[in-house]
Amino acid sequence: MKALIQRVQTAKVEVSGKTIGQIDKGILLLLGIEKDDDENKADWLLERILNYRIFADEKQRMNLSLRDIQGGLLIVSQFTLVADTRKGLRPSFSEGADPISGERLYDYFINRAHSIYEHVSTGSFGADMQVSLINDGPVTFWLETK
Repeated sequence: MKALIQRVQTAKVEVSGKTIGQIDKGILLLLGIEKDDDENKADWLLERILNYRIFADEKQRMNLSLRDIQGGLLIVSQFTLVADTRKGLRPSFSEGADPISGERLYDYFINRAHSIYEHVSTGSFGADMQVSLINDGPVTFWLETK
């Protein structure tokens, strides 16, 4: 699994002009799912995201996690994160999960997030989504499972 996380002041996702997910201060998570990903990797990545210290403490150091600040988590599927862009002028998606497996694991990730964290919002798997955000910092990190 690959995750691009952005510390945001606010973020929202729309489908067909309707807001389907929105958060205030927190993390926008763009999630890419690969062929060999499974529930164990999803659990590991979710815990890492919830506990990753990217929010400022009283000394303006990145010492606080999403859990510490009780911020929002907006989860958006993005299969383009798993693209191989090393050669040619067109990305290859051969390492990406097929749509059925990808959606199953995306749903698992979301259900797990809802079960262990209160402030979760989501996009819609496979939909044409418009995502808007105010990146706070800007602060952006790339996380991968092993």
